Amino acid sequence: MNFRGVEKTDKWGYIFTVFYNGEKFHSFDEMAGKTTVKGEFRRVMNELGFTWAKGIQQGGRTDSKVSAERNLLYVSSNFQGNLKEIIFKFNEKMKESIFIRKVEKTFPNLSFPEYIEKREYLYRYPKKRIKRSIEDIEKTLLEISGTYDVSRFTDKKGLDLKEHERTVKVIFEKNILKFIGNSFMPKQVRNMAGYILTGEIETFPGKYLTLENVYLKDELKNKIIILNTDINVSGVEKIEKTLDGEISIFYVKKENKGKVIGKNASNIKSLRKEFGNIVIREI
Repeated sequence: MNFRGVEKTDKWGYIFTVFYNGEKFHSFDEMAGKTTVKGEFRRVMNELGFTWAKGIQQGGRTDSKVSAERNLLYVSSNFQGNLKEIIFKFNEKMKESIFIRKVEKTFPNLSFPEYIEKREYLYRYPKKRIKRSIEDIEKTLLEISGTYDVSRFTDKKGLDLKEHERTVKVIFEKNILKFIGNSFMPKQVRNMAGYILTGEIETFPGKYLTLENVYLKDELKNKIIILNTDINVSGVEKIEKTLDGEISIFYVKKENKGKVIGKNASNIKSLRKEFGNIVIREI
């Protein structure tokens, strides 16, 4: 992450943690004429006044009818208004289908999937439909957990991908299958669920599958930006910092910017000795 690049743009990155009911959507990705998760998120947020220049990136892509307890949607935006108010209005309008749990501020213009550590899916197949013994299920879990080519568990769309090797760990607890992996191919989890519970590769229904959580790498978690109320600097209206404390963002009015920087950058040099890396943003 190039923090100096932040000084040359008026955008920030925003990570939205969202719940959605997969039964309410045709698919996850945007499709013309279809009601989709990303499409509805874009449409309603735009209507409420929150806009962004590029597309929406996601922490995890889900199949048709698959729900998410916590998926991550990332955008870069130069929005300057009241984001809490927009989120409140969004949730009031969309609470039956999508709900924004929280939003975090970070660096803009990231290739977001590169910062995902792992994804966790739960498959809750009705207990009365499970015909295999626990012993057979446990043997199959050992067989399919690990790092290997998972091509047999995907579809044509997945086979067209360049990389077929994945790392996955599967656990069966309280009649629920838990899949944890760095990334998954199309239909991989649903096909694996079918194989585990029947012994045959079968695409199980998406309605029983939930994207439970998406985990960020520490590199990005540490660069979440929060308000810093512990310090005050003359001429600075507001100060934010990254969670790891390595970078501070000073917000200054245009007329005060020269004063904060100082002649020949004398002031900013002194501030950097005291506070470390500093980004100056005009407000």
